[in-house]
Amino acid sequence: MEKPIIGISGSRIIDQNGPFPGYYRSYVNEDYVDSVIQNGGIPYIIPFNEQPDVTVAQVANVDGLILSGGHDIDPRLYGEESLPKIGDIWPDRDYFDMLLLREAEKQHKPVLGICRGAQLINVAHGGSLYQDISYRDGLTLKHNQGRTPDIESQSVTLETTSYLAKLFGRETLSVNTFHHQLINKVGAGLYAVGHAGDGVVEALENDDASVIGVQWHPEMLHRSDREMNKVFSDLINKSMKEG
Repeated sequence: MEKPIIGISGSRIIDQNGPFPGYYRSYVNEDYVDSVIQNGGIPYIIPFNEQPDVTVAQVANVDGLILSGGHDIDPRLYGEESLPKIGDIWPDRDYFDMLLLREAEKQHKPVLGICRGAQLINVAHGGSLYQDISYRDGLTLKHNQGRTPDIESQSVTLETTSYLAKLFGRETLSVNTFHHQLINKVGAGLYAVGHAGDGVVEALENDDASVIGVQWHPEMLHRSDREMNKVFSDLINKSMKEG
C-alpha cells in the first residue's frame, strides 16, 4: 500500500530582518513534518491562501489532515468580543483552517488538531474558548511551560472508554503545554476525553475518532517520548484506510 499524504495546515511568517523585511513566507514548524515522515506518511504543507476553490482542491489531494498551532482564534466566531488579554488574531486563517476542516470531514478524511488546531475544531463545531487562562473561575494550573518544548510538565487523564485511552493503552499521560487559551463550552458532536489536573479540557474526539484534538504538542515530543508518535501513526493508519 502506498504511503498516505498528510496535509499540514500552513501559517505565514513575516521577515523582520535580512534582505527582505516585510516579506511573507509560508511555513510550518519542522517537527510537524518530521512527525509525519517518522510514522510512515508523506507530509505536504498546505499553504495559507484566500481562494476557497483552491483550499477545497488542496484537501482533495491529501489523505489526512493536521491542523497546526498558531494564532488565537477570533472570539467573534463564538459570539464574543475581544477581551484585553487575548493574543494576536488572524481571521483569514481562521476561515482557511475551518474550510480545511469542513472539507476533510465532508470528504471523510481523518483530522488531528494540535493546540490551536484542537481549539479551532471545537469552535468550528459550535464550542467556545476562554480567551485567556485568567478568565476561568477557580484554580487553574500553569499551561505554558516556556522555552522547553521537549519537557513534559503536566499530567492529562483520559476517559477510560475514550479512543485515545485505548490508543495509548493507559489513562494518564505526561505532556508538554504551551497555551494561554482554554476550551470552554465543548462543541456539538465532540467529547472532552482528556483533562488536566485542574479540569481543563486537553483532548477532544468525535464519535468515530475521525476527528481528534489535543491541546498539547506531541510533535515536539515525538523524539523524547516515543509514545507520542501514536497520534501520528494512528492518523496515518486511518488515512491508509480512507485513501
